[in-house]
Amino acid sequence: MTEKIKIVTLGCEKNLVDSEIMSGLIHERGYSVVENNEEATVIIVNTCGFIDAAKEESVNTILDLAELKETANLKALIVSGCLTQRYKEQLMEEMPEIDGIVGTGDFDKINDIVDEALRGSKPILVGNPVFNYDQKLPRRMSTPRFTTYVKIAEGCDNACTFCSIPIMRGKFRSRSIESVIGEVEQLAAQGVKEVSLIAQDSTNYGTDLYDQFMLPTLMNKVSEVPGIEWVRLHYAYPGFFTDELIDVIADNPKICKYIDMPLQHSEDSVLKRMRRPGRQRDTRELVAKIRARIPNVSLRTSLIVGFPGETDQDFENLCEFVRDIKFDRMGVFTYSSEEGTPATRLPDHVDEDVKEYRANTLMEIQRQISNDVSGKHIGQVLDVLVERYEGRNDVYVGRSQFDAPEIDGEVFITNCKVSIGEITKVRITHAYEFDLSGEGVS
Repeated sequence: MTEKIKIVTLGCEKNLVDSEIMSGLIHERGYSVVENNEEATVIIVNTCGFIDAAKEESVNTILDLAELKETANLKALIVSGCLTQRYKEQLMEEMPEIDGIVGTGDFDKINDIVDEALRGSKPILVGNPVFNYDQKLPRRMSTPRFTTYVKIAEGCDNACTFCSIPIMRGKFRSRSIESVIGEVEQLAAQGVKEVSLIAQDSTNYGTDLYDQFMLPTLMNKVSEVPGIEWVRLHYAYPGFFTDELIDVIADNPKICKYIDMPLQHSEDSVLKRMRRPGRQRDTRELVAKIRARIPNVSLRTSLIVGFPGETDQDFENLCEFVRDIKFDRMGVFTYSSEEGTPATRLPDHVDEDVKEYRANTLMEIQRQISNDVSGKHIGQVLDVLVERYEGRNDVYVGRSQFDAPEIDGEVFITNCKVSIGEITKVRITHAYEFDLSGEGVS
């Protein structure tokens, strides 16, 4: 009997890409990839281990799915991803429900793990995370056919004191330009129109391979692939954001005027303890430079509240910083003490209820800003990538170049017939907290 394998993906888009490659390898071996948990004879849980909440979700998911051994067809439960890279011994000791483990640098060998797990040998394959996939590995997309993510680098060298990514993903390592372009060409041939370039630190791309910042060159080359209409940049480290990169985003019409640049905080004292680049003055100068060169740019950031030593005044200053900069999009995280990171040894940790209060306060400020930001689009004609049709409301739903998949706002399109997966022009008539609506322009 052909085994039926389900992959459950938790965490970030980088994990999603890894799952899609595992799916391609499994399919190539001749196994059947299924969507239904109850139907599966093998389930692979691709875990996240970035913060405590993600770890908890990963563990609960593993335990919930393990119950299918008693009620359904499940023969083997395999765990992959960041959690396994950090805690392989603990997982196997404390969760006998697990039948196999594979780390972040070894998922290309998933078929061997599946075979051994089905034989009952409980394999563990977690080596040093040095692996970098290329376009020669098969990949089965799980995103809509017209949009996807392409990983341009793996790991990170920045050594922020709060972050465990280097522990789980290893040192920074770029893929070659040829490898990235080869994959984009394959994806475009399958109908992909929007490519989101992702890495833990995308702006550092190329420094290890070419001894210089090569992200501008890479983005231009990706935009030249026939069929690609939008190129989107994620996770730009502010310390390496060059003038050349700003110019490429400004001048290339296929590159989305969208920058996802996690800043983490505004206050110099907190940034220093976080071991983040530059200081608030540098951030303000960079944001001003970006907005002057790309007037219609959409800026997304993420911030951490409750970092050890963050005072009430630090937080008030952060709030003023957010009100002043007026980011188009923003995510807020409460600091999570991660085992093995330097921040755990810092004094003056902040109480959990204070962290939550600060996060909620900051998001309320951002909600008010987002209302104002959305309003600037009323009367404009935007290009919108149509993603679905909602028959009950007789509207099409898509995204403009100013919003990334899954995490940002949407555009609701009325009074027209458009094709899903196509980019169409929409005149914006209404703006909401995060979303827009408008009418198709013929």
